[in-house]
Amino acid sequence: MTAIRTAIDNGRMTPGVKYSVYQLADQLSVSRTPVRDALLRLEEAGLIRFEARQGFRIMLPHPQEIADIFAVRLALELPAVRRAAARCNTDTGDILRDRMRLMHHAVKDADERSFMSHDQLLHDHILDSSGNARARKIVASLRESTRLLGASTADRIRTLSDINDEHTPIVAAIVANDPDAAERAMSTHLVVTGRLLVTQAVRDQKLEDLDVDTIWNNTISA
Repeated sequence: MTAIRTAIDNGRMTPGVKYSVYQLADQLSVSRTPVRDALLRLEEAGLIRFEARQGFRIMLPHPQEIADIFAVRLALELPAVRRAAARCNTDTGDILRDRMRLMHHAVKDADERSFMSHDQLLHDHILDSSGNARARKIVASLRESTRLLGASTADRIRTLSDINDEHTPIVAAIVANDPDAAERAMSTHLVVTGRLLVTQAVRDQKLEDLDVDTIWNNTISA
């Protein structure tokens, strides 16, 4: 599964193109069974679609689907960050600060892959510290569904530094045991990210007939 994700991330496998399960197994030098098992997991995340004759295509999430994902993330991560801030102790604060330190180093090294990995882990730490294991699992799955958009807007619409700066007040508020500030900072980060990803999807998929503001406002207000 890791090899398949790497091929998607580095552009060796392209959205919309039909691939053969058999050919992919040969390219990876593994048997077809683990390849198919990995693809089934990617299908569950909405990243591929199986077709006839052992074929599959990599799927880009539709702009409306992205808005739906962020509506759910807002519903789950805002109360989670409030709980994380209310119950943050020294150990949790150290974990979050250390993750931010690693994100900062990734920014300095212009290492997008490492940065996005630390970004995902930071959100996971926050959800874990909130004590809601189900929300943590759901958000992890939702994030997988936006991976193929570069998963991030890094270096396309905003920089790694921009994204890093959005996380700084979130962690600061959690460590300061300030639920209100933590919720505001997380809301700002998720809204900025969600809207940019919807905009990016409309542009990349050439869906000029769709209006980003209409999609976003109707979905989030709902």
